Amino acid sequence: MQHQIPLEELGPKGQVMAHAIEACVHCGFCLPTCPTYAVLQEEMDSPRGRIFLMKEVLEGNLPLEEALPFLDRCLACQACVTACPSGVPYGELIAIFRLWSEERRHRYPLERAYRLALLRTLPYPGRFRPLVELGVRLKPLLKPLPLPKALKAPIALLPDRLEKEEPYQEVYPAKGERRARVGLLLGCAQRVLRPSINRATIKVLQENGVEVLALKEQACCGALNLHAGDEEGARALARRNLEAFRDVDYVITNAAGCGSGMKEYPLLLLGQPEEEAARRLAAKVKDLSVILDELGFLPPPPPRRPLKVAYHDACHLAHAQGVREAPRNLLRAAGLEVLEPREWELCCGSAGTYNLFHPDLAEALGRRKAENLKATGADLVATGNIGCLTQIQAYLDLPVLHTAELLALLYEGKEPQA
Repeated sequence: MQHQIPLEELGPKGQVMAHAIEACVHCGFCLPTCPTYAVLQEEMDSPRGRIFLMKEVLEGNLPLEEALPFLDRCLACQACVTACPSGVPYGELIAIFRLWSEERRHRYPLERAYRLALLRTLPYPGRFRPLVELGVRLKPLLKPLPLPKALKAPIALLPDRLEKEEPYQEVYPAKGERRARVGLLLGCAQRVLRPSINRATIKVLQENGVEVLALKEQACCGALNLHAGDEEGARALARRNLEAFRDVDYVITNAAGCGSGMKEYPLLLLGQPEEEAARRLAAKVKDLSVILDELGFLPPPPPRRPLKVAYHDACHLAHAQGVREAPRNLLRAAGLEVLEPREWELCCGSAGTYNLFHPDLAEALGRRKAENLKATGADLVATGNIGCLTQIQAYLDLPVLHTAELLALLYEGKEPQA
């Protein structure tokens, strides 16, 4: 797509955005894979429509405020990237545009306060846990009340009970011969909402000869801040992780959004003194399923009875990181029958904080995803992202487990509940 964007005024970010806009040929292959287009059927709520809007804004032909309703509805799931025959880096475009536009947009004081509260709470487990504990206690009382959607949505996503997070050791030794030494990103919201995922991840890595470091110096990956346009907040968290994970072979992530967020550090720190260090760290980031598949997976004993598992592709694993086969390989090697749902490429509606800011669209997508998963006839659902797990479980009457949780149960000789 031709453009007349004033690159000299935008600096390195402008080059990134212009490159993505130039690559788009307006073919429309992205339309069927875009979740907002699937629900709303509006051209401006599709990737190519949004690319046109961003071009017009950057050229000065369209006021930013007129484009924002359509751009804000984008989940940044990057299903369009998988579908695009021209290789448009839409994920980079929407991330950089949101950073650029956040400095220029108008937000009402209440909206600004709500966003700030989320960004100063969710990435910090010590702050987030007391709020979740309070929410869990109040959930039975608040759920029946006619609350505004903005309050009802987060309450519905809370678990019925909260697991206790045990203190982490600094080092978890490998079982048998050590095959790798890795740092585990412990995450933020996941540590509060489902700490069993980290415990299971450590167990599975140990069983596969991997030494795991749970480094205390680490921070949240910064993805929530980055995709909300909080550039300085995201950079501060990224810089802490650059230092914390400097001396490990790999950085292992067990949340698709976190892995994708850390791989975006070079984009986040573009033109900064840490840009090269960010590139080195991003190259070491691997999803749990990828490192196990590459090392040569040592599978657990199979379940005592046949078990059908519907695998849900988290968008930031399948689309942003291009990882689909590795988790399926692990599940099949563990003796499980893996079933494929319809519309695997469509987002479930979680998308970081999306289900808090756009609850109606998120609910429509969550219900659609749950129906497709249930239609497989599976006994349970496996996925690789805490956001997807929480979102899907709200609309599905089947157990939803993280891939690591499912594998850890089998290593322990326990039968997954179906």
